[in-house]
Amino acid sequence: MSTVTSDVEESLASVTVVDYGLGNLRSVTRGLERAGADVEITDDPDAFAAADGVVLPGVGAFREGVENADPLRDDLLAVADDGTPLFGICLGMQMLLTTSEEGANEGESAVQGLDLIPGTNVRFAEGQKVPHMGWNELTVRRDHPLVEGVDGSYAYFVHSYYAVPDDENAAVATTDYEREFPSIVASDDGTVFGTQFHPEKSGETGLQILRNFVEICADD
Repeated sequence: MSTVTSDVEESLASVTVVDYGLGNLRSVTRGLERAGADVEITDDPDAFAAADGVVLPGVGAFREGVENADPLRDDLLAVADDGTPLFGICLGMQMLLTTSEEGANEGESAVQGLDLIPGTNVRFAEGQKVPHMGWNELTVRRDHPLVEGVDGSYAYFVHSYYAVPDDENAAVATTDYEREFPSIVASDDGTVFGTQFHPEKSGETGLQILRNFVEICADD
């Protein structure tokens, strides 16, 4: 476990970054610090419960992510149940959904995500260049405090699968990559949400989103 203190005079909110063996933890932490958060990287469920907000980062395959995080599944579900803001990034966002085509390999049973935003993750169509990598535009589709000030901005993506929520209204923002896909999703009550892109690699757009997240945590 490690604690990193924000370099602003007074932190706006305490944020826990979940350490489950996958994810760009240091980059995410630095971004959150710049956004005004006091950040703790940990796998301690007590810290999840005490924080103003929880970030589930992730880089890699859906199956590995779910299996690594499985010991913390009930604790992450408790975060959502308590109404504490839970923010999934990239693979972490995909893990908020129910399942993924990536987690259903031939000869293996499918693995279940957290099912906080019902739906599945599917691979881009055959013939499309994968992974979808680089800068692409965000089009805001509905109001949510996470997307204040970012409509039409560009964010940095690296992924081969995208979310297909059961409820189309779960898509807060979309991006076009030969087809339109949800690039920001949120639960019905708005306290569980995620970005398919990496805000910590997305310059001023990403910093704005991280600031919005910290403000959500501070207001909670």
